[in-house]
Amino acid sequence: MADIARITEVIEPEAKALGFDLVRVKIFGKSEAGDGDERALQIMAERPDTGQLVIEDCAALSRRISDRIDELEQAGEDLIEGTYRLEVSSPGIDRPLTRPKDFVKWAGHEVRVMLLSPVDGNRKTVQGDLVGIEGDTVSLDDRKSGRVEFTLADIHSAKLVLTDRLIAVTRPIDTSGVDEEVFGDADDVVLEEQED
Repeated sequence: MADIARITEVIEPEAKALGFDLVRVKIFGKSEAGDGDERALQIMAERPDTGQLVIEDCAALSRRISDRIDELEQAGEDLIEGTYRLEVSSPGIDRPLTRPKDFVKWAGHEVRVMLLSPVDGNRKTVQGDLVGIEGDTVSLDDRKSGRVEFTLADIHSAKLVLTDRLIAVTRPIDTSGVDEEVFGDADDVVLEEQED
């Protein structure tokens, strides 16, 4: 199984070198099952000033990551065994919340959180307005049960919910390069917009 912490440790400096913040590193798909399911290494990053990446940014980061992974493989370290597809994307408007600063920045907006441990007796999914974060405790005004609190460590996944309010405060997406198509190179690097 791939070590996400190690993969992140390798990828984050490559993103920083281009002036990007890493938002999420995730692996999708089955590992070496041989049943045709292809795995994907998904990298979400953003420019700190815009909260997005344009296609040229995705391509530049994809090349850097591919080159770095190739260097490590030549030195004998396989970060991910077997075949996989590399996906580099912007987090989008209804972005995942993965870092403490995300829970500060997006306070007041509607979020959907899936938890590892239940709150309110048996619920592992909560949705409502994000109150914020204090230390490592996140507060949310859940639509069903009112104020709930949980730690960052208890979060399986968290994501903004697309609302008119969110759209109104989100900067317009840069549309330069939207008519261009970028296809994978010999290493099968694919640039895609990813949805959860």
